[in-house]
Amino acid sequence: MNRPARRPPLPRTVLTALEPRALLEFGLLGLTAPLLRRAPEGDGHPVLLLPGFAAGDATLRPLQVFLKDRGYAVETWGLGRNVGFHRKFANAIEQKVRYLHHRSGRKVSLVGWSLGGVFAFYAAHVAPECVRTVISMGSPLRVDPDGEGAPLAVKALYRALAHPLGPIAHAARMRARSLRIPPPVPSTCIYSESDGVIPPGQATIQGRHAEHENIRVPGSHLGLGVNFLAMWVIADRLAQPEGDWQPFEASGPIAPLYRALDSLPGIV
Repeated sequence: MNRPARRPPLPRTVLTALEPRALLEFGLLGLTAPLLRRAPEGDGHPVLLLPGFAAGDATLRPLQVFLKDRGYAVETWGLGRNVGFHRKFANAIEQKVRYLHHRSGRKVSLVGWSLGGVFAFYAAHVAPECVRTVISMGSPLRVDPDGEGAPLAVKALYRALAHPLGPIAHAARMRARSLRIPPPVPSTCIYSESDGVIPPGQATIQGRHAEHENIRVPGSHLGLGVNFLAMWVIADRLAQPEGDWQPFEASGPIAPLYRALDSLPGIV
């Protein structure tokens, strides 16, 4: 579902200030739980979840519980807090993907939130023989030094925790530049045009429709991992039969609600 980007409903500075609306998205999980129980079920293959910058496995718990309920063998990265796109983390994720593939005898699906999606796409590029599909959520896959970037507070935090030059220091490295094209496995970029942290142009990439898609959902950046529409999309993508991946098309009980919310120009 590679759709053209629309203009943000509000200036990005306003969207950034409104990021606490993620609390509302988290609160909606209880109300939408009956609907999510009707999401497509899985076939038990391993799924590796990767957290965003400055976050750890705890932030992935709602998604982990949901996907386990759908029937997947879910793992989290287990490396503590994500403090930047460092080589040691990139190598560790690659090795974990290879280990899960060897242990299970099945290809691994990767789901990464924000910077976690960068690691997920990197692993899919370097170990495609071990990866079934890869999904990012609001991930900065195309950092443009001259374009619109993350909020100043995020850049300052990256300088403090990861690198004194900020995100651009890691974005300029060869392993990051390779992420501007889809990996040789089915891939999905989930993004929001009301994301107050990562501009939509950085969270999407272009590729052949038969192998890659960009899927828009309404919501905040900090709430993507608990956004019930994003969670439904993830379940739908993971349930695609291996070797018979098809682009996303909203269907089932979620379809009317997805189309109604996706058509709204404002903050949802």
